[in-house]
Amino acid sequence: LSESLRIMNQDWKKLLEQGLAGTGLNQQSVVSNGKGLFDKLMSSGVGGGLLGGVIGGMLAGKGGRKLTGNVAKLGGAAAVGALAYSAWNRYRQQQAGATVPPLSAEPTLPPPDSGFLPPPGDAVAGAAVGLAIVRAMIAAAKADGHIDNAERERIFGQISQLGLGAEEKAFLFDEIAKPLDIDAIVALGISPQVSIDVYTASLLAIEVDSPAEKAYLQMLAARLGLEQGLVDEIHAAVSRA
Repeated sequence: LSESLRIMNQDWKKLLEQGLAGTGLNQQSVVSNGKGLFDKLMSSGVGGGLLGGVIGGMLAGKGGRKLTGNVAKLGGAAAVGALAYSAWNRYRQQQAGATVPPLSAEPTLPPPDSGFLPPPGDAVAGAAVGLAIVRAMIAAAKADGHIDNAERERIFGQISQLGLGAEEKAFLFDEIAKPLDIDAIVALGISPQVSIDVYTASLLAIEVDSPAEKAYLQMLAARLGLEQGLVDEIHAAVSRA
């Protein structure tokens, strides 16, 4: 167990370095700012705050998925990790020929050594997974290409009200303003578990109701190396959340 945790810790550090590349943020400021960017962005859960209200509601009039029950209570990265782990666990059981119980709308947190979420209290890992989720969701929200100047201004106005520091605001402004880069999102998938997190977060950010969004998710799943059966389980888990 200790060896697997050591390896995962190296993976989280790698993920943080990749996620920060070209953002203008530095690792020390992100890790030390425990109540900064990621807490504020995700304090209302995946379906609320900036991610649900701004990225979902402001882009082309679309709404982010509204989470309920235990998933909503978990919020933020924990909700993403719980849904990703639930889908992966069901898919693994199916592949092993085991009887899979009915899909539950109340997924629980994955074990701390599962690789889907960082260990509690690990600031580096927490920043890494938070950054990956935020970047994946912003990218997915841009997948249909409909972000005009008026929508962009509304988004920036919402960000300005979050009480973030200059570095955090600049990061979000840059992420939302720059062109969609699926290569950068694929690069966040440093392990099979994180790849599932990235896809789950992307799916949570949008209602898939346009050909462009469907094509983006299909390409993302293929580039992340996710098998179709697993993708189907992720969609099922998210639709029940």
